[in-house]
Amino acid sequence: MKTSTNKPNLVRPRIYIGDTIALGPGKIDLLRLIDQTRSIAAAARALKMPYKRAWLLIDSLNQGFGRPVVSTASGGKGGGGAVLTTLGQDLLDRYTALEERINSASHREIEALCALAYLQEASVFDEESPSS
Repeated sequence: MKTSTNKPNLVRPRIYIGDTIALGPGKIDLLRLIDQTRSIAAAARALKMPYKRAWLLIDSLNQGFGRPVVSTASGGKGGGGAVLTTLGQDLLDRYTALEERINSASHREIEALCALAYLQEASVFDEESPSS
């Protein structure tokens, strides 16, 4: 199921845990890219995000959970890097499973919403067509 912009129609939840933890698509995408690239800087670049912003997002998760979600190694001769901790990997896995479950369960409603959008697009084009 795709929109006219060729992006998948997804429900991407934002989860609030207490007053200190907010977990949503931005932080999850960042964790996913850190897992793939093994680098906070590379993940930030891929998201077109300043490194400092990426670090602040990770730090907010570290602070909220009271333990690290990403483990970092300083650069140097062997090079630096970043990997998800067990907690970070669990967050990524659980959020992905939640997202898949929500999207699977809401397939009908998403299709109906898309149909409304396509009807809106069609009516705009109809209004722009010259009359005979």
